[in-house]
Amino acid sequence: MNYYEVSPNGVVGKDFKVLTYSASDDLLNSLPSTYHPKGLIGAMVEIPVGKRKFVGVVINKVSKPKFECKQISRALTDLPLPPQLIALHQWLAAYYATHPGTVWQTMLPAGLAKKRRAQNPEIIGKNDQSRTNILFTDDQGKAISKLLKMSSGTAILHGITGSGKTEVYKALAMESATRDKSSIILVPEISLTAQLVSEFRRDFSNVIVTHSTMTEAERHLAWLAALNASEPTVVIGPRSALFMPLRDLGLIVIDECHEPSYKQEKSPRYNTLRAASKLAEFTNQSSLRAQRSNPGNCRLILGSATPLIADYYTAKQLNRPIVEMKQLARREAIKPKITVVDLTRRDAKSKNPIFSRQLLDAIEKSLTDKRQVMLFHNRRGTAPLTLCENCGWSAMCPRCFVPLTLHVDKHQLRCHICGHHESPPTICPSCANANIIHRGIGTKRIEEEIRKLFPDARIQRFDGDSVRGEAVHDLFDDLKIGNIDIIIGTQTIAKGLDLPNLALVGIVQADTGLMLPDFSSSERTFQLIAQATGRVGRDKSATDVIIQTYQPNHPAVIYGADQDYTSFYNYEIKNRQSGHFPPFSHLLKLTNSYKTEKAAINSAKKLASVIPHHFSAKSSVGSSIRILGPSPCFYERQRDNYRWQIIIRATNRADLIKITSSIPLQKWSVELDPNSLI
Repeated sequence: MNYYEVSPNGVVGKDFKVLTYSASDDLLNSLPSTYHPKGLIGAMVEIPVGKRKFVGVVINKVSKPKFECKQISRALTDLPLPPQLIALHQWLAAYYATHPGTVWQTMLPAGLAKKRRAQNPEIIGKNDQSRTNILFTDDQGKAISKLLKMSSGTAILHGITGSGKTEVYKALAMESATRDKSSIILVPEISLTAQLVSEFRRDFSNVIVTHSTMTEAERHLAWLAALNASEPTVVIGPRSALFMPLRDLGLIVIDECHEPSYKQEKSPRYNTLRAASKLAEFTNQSSLRAQRSNPGNCRLILGSATPLIADYYTAKQLNRPIVEMKQLARREAIKPKITVVDLTRRDAKSKNPIFSRQLLDAIEKSLTDKRQVMLFHNRRGTAPLTLCENCGWSAMCPRCFVPLTLHVDKHQLRCHICGHHESPPTICPSCANANIIHRGIGTKRIEEEIRKLFPDARIQRFDGDSVRGEAVHDLFDDLKIGNIDIIIGTQTIAKGLDLPNLALVGIVQADTGLMLPDFSSSERTFQLIAQATGRVGRDKSATDVIIQTYQPNHPAVIYGADQDYTSFYNYEIKNRQSGHFPPFSHLLKLTNSYKTEKAAINSAKKLASVIPHHFSAKSSVGSSIRILGPSPCFYERQRDNYRWQIIIRATNRADLIKITSSIPLQKWSVELDPNSLI
C-alpha cells in the first residue's frame, strides 16, 4: 500500500490543509506511465471526507502513518497537473494568506469529478486568411528582438495605442511554438477575446478559448484539452486562463496589464501580474529540474499603453526591460484632432444638457460621412440620483444606504451594489409632493438622448446591463464592419478595440473618477481617457476626439488627452511618494461587516487597539507600519450590513502577512495589495 498527502479542493476544515490517504497497487497500476515516477504526485483524485466526496490534488508521498487512512477513490485524469501549477498553488496560499482549499477552487475548473459524455473540445484552427510575409515597423522589429534576447523573466511592453502590440505577441508566441512550447495570452475582459482570437487564428493551428460565459462543461473540456495537449497550443482568455494546465509553457502575455480586472476581488485576492511572474519562474525551475532538451525560457510580457505606475516604477528599480513602442503600426496613420471642452464655459452649452455644441456637431458630421461614433461614459443606468425638488428627499437603497439609479427601460430604481430594485415613485414618500426629478448621467440616459437626436442612426449600448447576446464579443463582427453607427458604453468599449470605420470618440464627462477619495483615482482617470482616445487615429482617415470635462486643467485630463504617459508618470510618482502610497509602501485592507452600526464600530476600534501590540515583536528591522482608521467604508452599508475598515501601511510586506496570521480576524475580510481603498 502507498500513502499520499492530498490537498482538498475546498475547505474541509480550517485547520486541515492536507489529508493523508492510501492508494492501492491496483489504482497505481491502472494509471498511464505518464505519471510521476513517485506515483500519484500531481494527480487529481476523488477522496472520501466523512460521508462526502471531494476532489483533491496529490502533493506528496509519505511513509505509512500511525493512524488508519481511507483510500483514494479514483484518479480523475490521465495526466497529473504540471509541477509549476502545484508550486504556484503553494505560493498563492502563502503570499495571499489564503486557505489552500480556497486557492484550488480558483485554479481548478468546477465539476472535475462529474462523468460527462464524450465530446470534442473546441480547439480553433487556422482560418483561410493566413498571412505569411508580415512587414513589421521598426518599433515592432526592435521590440521583438529585445524581448527574444531576454532569456526569461518579466518585461513591460509599453506601446502607444495603435502601435501593433498584438503582432509582437504573435511573433513571440510563434517563436515559443518553434521550441515546442505553448503560450497563454490574457485579456482583461471577455469583450476583447473575439478580436484577439480572430488575430491568432490567422497564424496558429491550436487555439483554446476559455471565459466565464462558457458553460461548466465547456470550460471543463477546454481545461482537459490544455492538460492533454501534445502540440504547442495558444490559450486565450481572462485572468483565470493563467491556470490552464499547459505542460510546456514558453510565453505568458498580459494584454492591457493596467486593468483592475486582473485583481481578483474574492478570496484569494490575487494579482494576476504577480501570479504570472511566479508561474513563469516556477516553469523555468521545473524545466531545469527535469533536465529537458529545451529547458526554461518562459517569458512574461506585460503589454499596455498606460502601465500601472507601481509596476513601471518597480521595473525601473529592478532594471527589468521596458520596451517602448512609440510608432503607429500603420505608417500612413493620422493622429486624431483632440478637443477638450470646458463644460463650465457658457459657449460650450447646447440645447441638450448632456452634449456640448462641439460634440453634437462632430456626431452629425461623422454620421453624414457614414462613419462610426463612440460615446464613452463610465457610469451605467439612466440617472444616478432621484430626488424631490420640494423637500430634498432622495431615493436610497434600504439595504446599502446609497442612491438608487434609475433605469428607464426597466422602469426601475436599482442598487448597483446589492441588486435591490423598486418602482420609481410618482409622489414623494416624505412630503407627498409630485415634483420628483432625476439627476445625473448614465449610459442609458445617453442612449435615450442620442435616439431622440439621431433617430435614423443604428445605436448599440454596451455596459453591465447588456443582455446575453448583445455584449461586445457577441456583436464584434457588426462593430468591425460598421453595421453599428453609434457605440455607447462604459470602460468595456474604451480599451483594446480596433474599429477601422470609427471616426469620432466622445468622452461625455472625463472627470467623474477624479471625485473619488482614493490614491489611484487620478491614474484610473488618465488611463481611461488615454485608452478611449486611442480608439481612433489608427489609419489614414481623419478622426476626432472630444473630451468634455469640468476640470480641463487637471493633469490626468491634460496628459490623458495627449496620451503623454511620461509626464503623467512623473507627476503621479511624486504624489505617491509624498503620500507614502504604493509603490513606496504595501497596503493591507481589513473590512468588517455587522448587522448593527454599533457592532461594526466596536469591532473596528477593538482590532485597531490590538494591532500595535504586535508591532514590536512582529515588524522587521527598520520597517515602518502605520494604521489608517478605523473608519466607515466608502460604501458603509451593503446588503443590510454595516462595514468599517482599517488600512495598515507598511514598508515591508512580510509584516502585513505576520499581522494577518497572528491576529484573530473572524468577521473580517482581508485584502493584501488592494487596487484602491474604496
